[in-house]
Amino acid sequence: MPILKRETDIHPEGLLVSPQALSQPWWAMYTMARQEKKLARELLRLDIPFYAPLIERRYRSPNGRLRTSYEPLFGNYVFVCGEEEARYQTICTGAVSRCMPVPLKEELVADLRQINALISTAAPLAPESRLEPGQRVRIRNGSFAGYEGVIVRREKDIRLQVYVRFMEQGVSVSIEDCQADPI
Repeated sequence: MPILKRETDIHPEGLLVSPQALSQPWWAMYTMARQEKKLARELLRLDIPFYAPLIERRYRSPNGRLRTSYEPLFGNYVFVCGEEEARYQTICTGAVSRCMPVPLKEELVADLRQINALISTAAPLAPESRLEPGQRVRIRNGSFAGYEGVIVRREKDIRLQVYVRFMEQGVSVSIEDCQADPI
């Protein structure tokens, strides 16, 4: 049983195959922390075309029950299709941290079509991170903003390792992929 039912992740339904997808500009909206679904609800209410792919994740709760949740495939990102007015209304929702124009919209639409097709197969999908183990990064936000270290991956979490090179010892802390920038 899902915690919450699956929400709309694309509006209008045929957006990625419509002529509008290639004729209008696309914007990559970087949301505030964990605000992707909130922004999608607001865009649906405002009738602004968007795509925020959600994938199903199944897990066992501490008491052993099987749970299903729907999580954003791209943490902190919602893709908006529309002119300047759509961009402005999206930013005015208060859920957007940064807005980036997509220069190669044909490539983006082709990639989003493939992702949408993969999600529709109902096969178990897992998001893949852009950060690789051993990569040096700088944390850009949160309580660890400004720290630099090396990415260490363990199972499902990403850990930032900060160490004293002379001693070859240090500590690690769990971070979100979206908090770190490669350096």
